[in-house]
Amino acid sequence: MVENRCFVQREEVYRWFSVLSSAQRAEFLCGLLDLCVPIELRFLGSCLEDLARKDYHSLRDAEIKANNPADLANLTNITDEVVRSKLLVSLALLSSDNRVAAGVLFRTLTHIDTIINNYGLKLNDGQTGEQFLLLFTMASNHPAFSFHQKQVLRQELTQIQEILQVTVGEASSTSHGGGANAAALPN
Repeated sequence: MVENRCFVQREEVYRWFSVLSSAQRAEFLCGLLDLCVPIELRFLGSCLEDLARKDYHSLRDAEIKANNPADLANLTNITDEVVRSKLLVSLALLSSDNRVAAGVLFRTLTHIDTIINNYGLKLNDGQTGEQFLLLFTMASNHPAFSFHQKQVLRQELTQIQEILQVTVGEASSTSHGGGANAAALPN
Protein backbone atom coordinates (compact mmCIF):
# COMPACT_ATOMS: atom_id res chain seq x y z
CA MET A 1 0.00 0.00 0.00
CA VAL A 2 2.83 2.44 0.85
CA GLU A 3 4.59 1.65 -2.42
CA ASN A 4 1.42 2.47 -4.38
CA ARG A 5 1.03 5.75 -2.49
CA CYS A 6 4.65 6.75 -3.22
CA PHE A 7 4.09 6.03 -6.89
CA VAL A 8 1.06 8.31 -6.99
CA GLN A 9 2.99 11.09 -5.26
CA ARG A 10 5.94 10.61 -7.60
CA GLU A 11 3.66 10.86 -10.63
CA GLU A 12 2.16 14.07 -9.21
CA VAL A 13 5.64 15.49 -8.73
CA TYR A 14 6.57 14.53 -12.32
CA ARG A 15 3.43 16.24 -13.62
CA TRP A 16 4.09 19.31 -11.49
CA PHE A 17 7.72 19.46 -12.62
CA SER A 18 6.79 19.11 -16.29
CA VAL A 19 4.76 22.34 -16.25
CA LEU A 20 7.46 24.46 -14.58
CA SER A 21 9.40 26.99 -16.61
CA SER A 22 13.09 26.33 -17.30
CA ALA A 23 14.12 28.80 -14.61
CA GLN A 24 11.84 27.14 -12.04
CA ARG A 25 13.15 23.69 -12.98
CA ALA A 26 16.76 24.79 -12.60
CA GLU A 27 16.04 26.45 -9.25
CA PHE A 28 14.17 23.39 -7.95
CA LEU A 29 16.87 20.94 -9.08
CA CYS A 30 19.63 23.04 -7.52
CA GLY A 31 17.65 23.03 -4.27
CA LEU A 32 17.27 19.25 -4.42
CA LEU A 33 20.98 18.79 -5.10
CA ASP A 34 21.78 20.92 -2.03
CA LEU A 35 19.81 18.40 0.03
CA CYS A 36 21.79 15.39 -1.22
CA VAL A 37 24.66 13.80 0.69
CA PRO A 38 28.07 13.50 -1.03
CA ILE A 39 27.66 9.86 -2.09
CA GLU A 40 24.29 10.67 -3.70
CA LEU A 41 25.85 13.63 -5.48
CA ARG A 42 28.64 11.45 -6.89
CA PHE A 43 26.09 8.95 -8.15
CA LEU A 44 23.96 11.69 -9.72
CA GLY A 45 27.12 13.18 -11.22
CA SER A 46 27.85 9.85 -12.88
CA CYS A 47 24.32 9.70 -14.27
CA LEU A 48 24.56 13.25 -15.57
CA GLU A 49 27.99 12.54 -17.07
CA ASP A 50 26.55 9.60 -18.97
CA LEU A 51 23.60 11.64 -20.25
CA ALA A 52 25.86 14.55 -21.24
CA ARG A 53 28.22 12.24 -23.13
CA LYS A 54 25.55 11.75 -25.80
CA ASP A 55 25.74 15.42 -26.80
CA TYR A 56 29.45 15.94 -26.24
CA HIS A 57 30.47 16.15 -29.91
CA SER A 58 27.63 18.41 -30.97
CA LEU A 59 28.30 20.85 -28.11
CA ARG A 60 32.12 20.75 -28.15
CA ASP A 61 32.60 23.94 -30.18
CA ALA A 62 29.99 25.81 -28.13
CA GLU A 63 31.70 24.63 -24.93
CA ILE A 64 35.05 25.97 -26.12
CA LYS A 65 33.45 29.37 -26.82
CA ALA A 66 31.58 29.30 -23.49
CA ASN A 67 34.87 28.91 -21.64
CA ASN A 68 36.80 31.50 -23.65
CA PRO A 69 36.65 34.93 -21.98
CA ALA A 70 37.46 36.68 -25.28
CA ASP A 71 34.43 35.11 -26.97
CA LEU A 72 32.21 35.90 -23.99
CA ALA A 73 33.36 39.53 -23.99
CA ASN A 74 31.60 39.98 -27.34
CA LEU A 75 28.23 39.01 -25.84
CA THR A 76 27.38 42.31 -24.19
CA ASN A 77 24.13 43.43 -25.84
CA ILE A 78 21.63 41.48 -23.78
CA THR A 79 18.78 43.43 -25.37
CA ASP A 80 19.38 41.19 -28.40
CA GLU A 81 17.55 37.87 -28.24
CA VAL A 82 20.35 36.06 -30.11
CA VAL A 83 22.92 37.29 -27.57
CA ARG A 84 20.68 36.16 -24.70
CA SER A 85 20.41 32.71 -26.28
CA LYS A 86 24.19 32.53 -26.61
CA LEU A 87 24.57 33.60 -22.98
CA LEU A 88 22.19 30.84 -21.90
CA VAL A 89 24.20 28.25 -23.83
CA SER A 90 27.43 29.68 -22.42
CA LEU A 91 26.15 29.45 -18.84
CA ALA A 92 25.01 25.88 -19.44
CA LEU A 93 28.43 24.86 -20.81
CA LEU A 94 30.65 26.99 -18.55
CA SER A 95 33.13 24.89 -16.58
CA SER A 96 32.56 24.93 -12.85
CA ASP A 97 36.08 26.21 -12.16
CA ASN A 98 36.33 28.88 -14.88
CA ARG A 99 36.37 31.99 -12.70
CA VAL A 100 37.77 34.26 -15.44
CA ALA A 101 34.95 33.51 -17.88
CA ALA A 102 32.44 33.77 -15.01
CA GLY A 103 33.83 37.24 -14.28
CA VAL A 104 33.20 38.31 -17.88
CA LEU A 105 29.65 36.98 -17.72
CA PHE A 106 29.12 38.64 -14.35
CA ARG A 107 30.11 42.05 -15.75
CA THR A 108 27.68 41.57 -18.65
CA LEU A 109 24.79 40.42 -16.48
CA THR A 110 25.12 43.12 -13.83
CA HIS A 111 24.26 45.88 -16.29
CA ILE A 112 20.64 44.77 -16.29
CA ASP A 113 19.43 47.84 -14.35
CA THR A 114 20.89 50.19 -16.93
CA ILE A 115 19.47 48.18 -19.80
CA ILE A 116 15.96 47.98 -18.37
CA ASN A 117 15.87 51.64 -17.33
CA ASN A 118 17.74 53.29 -20.23
CA TYR A 119 16.59 51.14 -23.11
CA GLY A 120 13.13 50.40 -21.78
CA LEU A 121 13.57 46.67 -22.21
CA LYS A 122 10.18 45.15 -21.59
CA LEU A 123 10.48 41.88 -19.71
CA ASN A 124 6.93 40.91 -20.61
CA ASP A 125 7.59 40.87 -24.39
CA GLY A 126 7.33 37.26 -25.55
CA GLN A 127 10.08 35.13 -24.10
CA THR A 128 12.23 38.02 -22.86
CA GLY A 129 11.16 37.69 -19.23
CA GLU A 130 11.60 33.91 -19.24
CA GLN A 131 15.07 34.25 -20.78
CA PHE A 132 16.14 36.74 -18.13
CA LEU A 133 14.74 34.56 -15.34
CA LEU A 134 16.62 31.55 -16.69
CA LEU A 135 19.84 33.53 -17.23
CA PHE A 136 19.91 34.84 -13.68
CA THR A 137 18.72 31.58 -12.12
CA MET A 138 21.51 29.67 -13.85
CA ALA A 139 24.13 32.31 -13.03
CA SER A 140 23.12 32.67 -9.37
CA ASN A 141 23.45 28.90 -8.92
CA HIS A 142 26.52 28.29 -11.10
CA PRO A 143 29.61 27.09 -9.22
CA ALA A 144 32.00 29.16 -11.37
CA PHE A 145 30.74 32.36 -9.75
CA SER A 146 32.06 33.49 -6.39
CA PHE A 147 29.80 33.72 -3.36
CA HIS A 148 29.65 37.51 -3.68
CA GLN A 149 28.84 37.31 -7.39
CA LYS A 150 26.06 34.82 -6.69
CA GLN A 151 24.60 37.17 -4.09
CA VAL A 152 24.57 40.08 -6.54
CA LEU A 153 23.07 37.90 -9.27
CA ARG A 154 20.42 36.63 -6.84
CA GLN A 155 19.48 40.26 -6.05
CA GLU A 156 19.18 40.96 -9.78
CA LEU A 157 17.04 37.83 -10.16
CA THR A 158 14.76 39.01 -7.36
CA GLN A 159 14.44 42.41 -9.03
CA ILE A 160 13.50 40.79 -12.35
CA GLN A 161 10.94 38.59 -10.60
CA GLU A 162 9.43 41.68 -8.94
CA ILE A 163 9.25 43.53 -12.26
CA LEU A 164 7.52 40.55 -13.85
CA GLN A 165 5.07 40.23 -10.95
CA VAL A 166 4.19 43.92 -11.16
CA THR A 167 3.74 43.59 -14.93
CA VAL A 168 1.51 40.52 -14.50
CA GLY A 169 -0.40 42.27 -11.72
CA GLU A 170 -0.99 45.36 -13.87
CA ALA A 171 -2.07 43.25 -16.83
CA SER A 172 -4.44 41.27 -14.62
CA SER A 173 -6.00 44.34 -13.01
CA THR A 174 -6.33 46.06 -16.38
CA SER A 175 -7.92 43.08 -18.09
CA HIS A 176 -10.31 42.35 -15.22
CA GLY A 177 -11.28 45.95 -14.52
CA GLY A 178 -9.97 46.15 -10.97
CA GLY A 179 -7.05 45.64 -8.65
CA ALA A 180 -8.66 42.91 -6.54
CA ASN A 181 -7.49 40.14 -8.83
CA ALA A 182 -3.89 41.33 -8.80
CA ALA A 183 -3.64 40.59 -5.08
CA ALA A 184 -4.87 37.05 -5.66
CA LEU A 185 -2.02 36.14 -8.00
CA PRO A 186 0.21 33.35 -6.69
CA ASN A 187 3.86 34.11 -6.01
